[in-house]
Amino acid sequence: MKRKGKPWHLFVMALLIFVFAATAFFGVSIQSGEETKTYIKGAKDIRFGIDIRGGVDVTFMPSDGYDATDEQMAAAETVIKQRLVNLNITDNEVYVDYNKDRIIVRFPWKEGETDFNPEAAIQEIGTTAHLTFRKGSAPDGELILEGKDVEKAMPAYGPTHDGGPSEYYLSLEFKDSGREAFAAATTELAGKGAISIWMDELNVSVAMVNTAITDGHAIISGNFDQESVITMANQINSGALPFALSADSYSTISPSLGGSSLKAMVIAGVIAFALILVFMTVVYRLPGFLASVALLGQTAATLAFVSGYLPAFNSFTLTLPGIAGIILAIGMGVDANVITAERIREEIASGKTLDGALSSGFARGLAPIIDGNVTIVIVACVLMGAFGPTDGFFAKVFTPIFFAFGPSTAGTIYSFGYTLLVGVLLNFVFGVLCTRIMIRGASRIKGLRKLWLYGGVRNDG
Repeated sequence: MKRKGKPWHLFVMALLIFVFAATAFFGVSIQSGEETKTYIKGAKDIRFGIDIRGGVDVTFMPSDGYDATDEQMAAAETVIKQRLVNLNITDNEVYVDYNKDRIIVRFPWKEGETDFNPEAAIQEIGTTAHLTFRKGSAPDGELILEGKDVEKAMPAYGPTHDGGPSEYYLSLEFKDSGREAFAAATTELAGKGAISIWMDELNVSVAMVNTAITDGHAIISGNFDQESVITMANQINSGALPFALSADSYSTISPSLGGSSLKAMVIAGVIAFALILVFMTVVYRLPGFLASVALLGQTAATLAFVSGYLPAFNSFTLTLPGIAGIILAIGMGVDANVITAERIREEIASGKTLDGALSSGFARGLAPIIDGNVTIVIVACVLMGAFGPTDGFFAKVFTPIFFAFGPSTAGTIYSFGYTLLVGVLLNFVFGVLCTRIMIRGASRIKGLRKLWLYGGVRNDG
């Protein structure tokens, strides 16, 4: 009978796992002066949720009892999401409760932010931001065009006219509809009238029209600083909300609270892994040690799926329950390897040779591993369906079951379901496939073919 496995399988697989774990934990980047170029994201690049990093949890509702339609609520959701993206807050959660006309928004503080002002953040996201160009200088002047007619707005710095001082200003590029309307208005008002620009009820700029502007470009100048000009560009690019919003309620979390919890969980995780390594090696000997190596790979791969290590997968926001999901998945990985090691030990005790014990042990241990892991996969999918975004894949799959669940239930539990699902699926790769490849490879090395190393009694060697 042809023996399975080659000695080099053990060394190559172990080396790949250690290299992968090192890059997943520490990343790969190059420091050039003050600029850092990242090639592979590591654990330090993980986006943490507001329960770790600190942030804002706010519920918006239409102001003054406005009864918004589902289409308007969906439009408001789109605008808010775009504003968060424009602010480089991509790790956000936005949910719409159509039944109660609520928009739940959760987002962490910006990296390095020390001035925690939730009111300012809420105002920046929830302001109506309706841009209008009007004839004359009054707010009720004839409407020329609106923000929806603007293709894009770009902050800029420099002189706005020949010989003038440098200042911050907005450079606008109009869509076809805006280009035609602005050209017609400036042609009409050239040399005899003004055009005023308004953001909601706030006058941004009033300028005399000297010549017709027909190229589809314009500038907005005024008393801008760098921050305000960027904010206005973001608001224009994201569009106007279809109705005014008010913050029904909000809460904030300090980064120091979540940071302390994260540090404690990391320390506990390192200690737990070290104890698992000792336990598995002492009790199950060589299979236990190799299982711990595979477990290291499983943990690193789970972090890789969270950090954005793999280009095919976007980074995922990690919360404290998400870390708990990683720990539970590691526990499932330990359980799978315990089952396999016990089956090998039983086969050796029954008098089989090493090769026969490995073949029978792997075969007999596979069914209970699959049963246990599939059960957890189902649980993880249900959690992601019940507590995840209402437009997510699992939410749509379980709509007939979770029709009573609203967006208010969504939150950090979704991260728990994600990390648990990823970890359990990776258990099939590392806890089953990689472990078995390494054990097979070890069994082909003469010095590692003693039955005692695989669970037999010492005098069997």
